[in-house]
Amino acid sequence: MFENLTDRLERSFKLLKGEGKITEVNVAETLKDIRRALLDADVNFKTAKQFTENVKDKAMGQDVLKAVKPGQMMVKIVHEELTALMGSSATDITLKNRPAVILMSGLQGSGKTTFSGKLANMLKTKKSRKPLLVACDIYRPAAIEQLKILAAQIEVPVYADPENKNAVDIARASLRFAKEQNCDTVIIDTAGRLAIDEQMMREIKAIKDAVNPDEILFVVDSMTGQDAVNTAKEFNDRLDFDGVILTKLDGDTRGGAALSIRSVVDKPIKFIGTGEKMDAIDVFHPERMATRILGMGDIVTLVEKAQEQFDAEESRKLQKKIARNEFNFDDFLKQIQQIKKMGNFKDIASMIPGVGKALSKMDIDEDAFKGIEAIIKSMTPEERSNPKVINGSRRKRIADGSGTTVQDVNRLLKQFDETRRMMQMMTDKNNARKMMGRMPKKH
Repeated sequence: MFENLTDRLERSFKLLKGEGKITEVNVAETLKDIRRALLDADVNFKTAKQFTENVKDKAMGQDVLKAVKPGQMMVKIVHEELTALMGSSATDITLKNRPAVILMSGLQGSGKTTFSGKLANMLKTKKSRKPLLVACDIYRPAAIEQLKILAAQIEVPVYADPENKNAVDIARASLRFAKEQNCDTVIIDTAGRLAIDEQMMREIKAIKDAVNPDEILFVVDSMTGQDAVNTAKEFNDRLDFDGVILTKLDGDTRGGAALSIRSVVDKPIKFIGTGEKMDAIDVFHPERMATRILGMGDIVTLVEKAQEQFDAEESRKLQKKIARNEFNFDDFLKQIQQIKKMGNFKDIASMIPGVGKALSKMDIDEDAFKGIEAIIKSMTPEERSNPKVINGSRRKRIADGSGTTVQDVNRLLKQFDETRRMMQMMTDKNNARKMMGRMPKKH
């Protein structure tokens, strides 16, 4: 996400390296480079121009503190302006009515149907809502089937009427169905086209008038750059939507849509899609995104993702096992599965300051854990709980059973042993610290 833009901005800041203070001359060169970087990332021309002017006004009025280098001061100013450009703070969705209605809009291929499923899943798991998915795409039979498959995955009801060719009637009927099923949130997936046409606009406007939605969301494919921004403007002129959803941010995106859309349509980005899985949905935090664009990581989001998978009781049990040196391969497997639930590995790593840049040039296999899982699952219960019993012949059997080599098995056993030793050392240190803390102080 935004790797190219991050690299370009980093190069721009280096132009100020070694400078004693921010002057009009040295700032002009830096800003010219920043503007070029933004345009290359497919940011709207007017937006890029206004952005660099704002940065210049701020930079020229700054007294650089002795402890802060001009380059660092510039990073701070750019960070503030990027945050403001993307909307300053996170914006929640409005769900007032019962049932609350969310109307999804956007072009075909933007990821509208998939995101409807993700949104339903998030509302169900994180906000304890009872969502209903509604198939109002009457032109594409595959869309109805896709919605049904997604609904089954997340165990959410779906309302569809494939024989009915009137999307407005389907939308109205879905509200009655939602009340019967005691669903408190209705998510309506509408038809998309390859390009904006009059029929499409009339239909979605008619659905809007019929169901009076609490929230109209416009779904944008981040990979389409400026085209997405132009489409958003046309939709907003006709629909007056409430917020934007950016999908496919995990792809090879230049980031132009994310940076331009707010300033062009004056509507907040509310959510982002960061992968194919149903839980790959994040609330959009402008400040955190600005931090990531500048290559500074995003520890807050990383901690939040970890906490979602965190089980306090399990953690206590694990600590006790580590202290008793009883941490085994079953526990190891559980930890791997928790990490996997957090999302795309490369995306997770990019949230750690300094790590994202190091990994950006590396080709990380998303199935990196598969070999490890296969090896562990090829062990007997006894071998998992007591790895010391794994001798030469057992290693050969485990390798054959997991489709790996004896060297792979040996490598994992060594890594596991080192991990266990390190965990115990950390636990011992904590215990020693606690004991020291309890000792009476000398007066």
